[in-house]
Amino acid sequence: MRCGRWLAPLFASLLISTAQAQLHIGGSGAANSVGNVHVRVVLDNGRNAGPYLQVHLLAAGTATVGVTYTNDVGEATFSGVPVGSYYIEVSGDGIQATTTETFMVDERKGSQSQWITVHRIEDSGPKPVSAHATLVSATDMNVPGKARKELDKANQEMAMQNWKKSLEHLNQAIALAPQWATAYNNLGVLYAKMNDIPREEEALKKAVSLDGKFAAALINYGKLCIRQKNFPQAEDLLQKAVSVEPNNPESLMLLADAAYMDRNFDVAITAADHAHASAQDHPSFVHYIAARAYQQENNQSEALAEFKLFLVEEPKGPRADHVRGDVAKIESASQVSAP
Repeated sequence: MRCGRWLAPLFASLLISTAQAQLHIGGSGAANSVGNVHVRVVLDNGRNAGPYLQVHLLAAGTATVGVTYTNDVGEATFSGVPVGSYYIEVSGDGIQATTTETFMVDERKGSQSQWITVHRIEDSGPKPVSAHATLVSATDMNVPGKARKELDKANQEMAMQNWKKSLEHLNQAIALAPQWATAYNNLGVLYAKMNDIPREEEALKKAVSLDGKFAAALINYGKLCIRQKNFPQAEDLLQKAVSVEPNNPESLMLLADAAYMDRNFDVAITAADHAHASAQDHPSFVHYIAARAYQQENNQSEALAEFKLFLVEEPKGPRADHVRGDVAKIESASQVSAP
């Protein structure tokens, strides 16, 4: 099935809260010789960019003055910044690295705010969960504070690609809370980043066994099954994730992809349609999956409509160019068959 084999690698190509981080840079200089810089990072759809994005404060001339990470609402603070000229770089999983224009920290104001808009990139990798996330596992109840602190430290080290230190903190968290599904989920994410697939699967399977309704772990385990081409198990896990979070566009897209690869085309189309209806910022790729599913059912008119929806939402880039070729083929075939 040529389009099925093409779909999987394309999807793979598409396919980290803490207290607000503060970095004290200046010493005990005279009043007005230093200032504070508050950073707010937002996505291009206006929503906050979330935690664990790395924020560099650099002096003009590219010297790094400080490094910190965003909190749950995409904010970070640099305290005691000496007067001078600076710019900011923001990077991290799921976004394009972004650099601001130069700005001044001067004597006229003690603090200032920098709003930075970043653009998302589609990220198919598994994602860790914050110790303070809104949507948590049932096993989060009564987890000791020390375990949560260890999880936060692990996520910070993971963001800096310090795998050994992150693993040490996760093991400490699990020792303090051995039935905590969130810790096992994040352990699976860490092993994925270390390319240790057997341990990734072991940790995610443990997370799901501890809480069968923990959507984050179900999604991450489903992603692993897709990579392993175990599409029936991926579909089962993602169906469970969707039953917990029925309007999550990411899990709906993953379900559509797994169902398509498992040749359950009606399920793929339904999940793709639901993703489109559930959120304005749904992945445009759901329309490609739906179009291919319709083609497998020999419904070229609906396939054409889905391809065109894809182009409305993603009009530029190599994927769009490919889809334009699909549109041209359908329209050409339609003209030939017309009386």
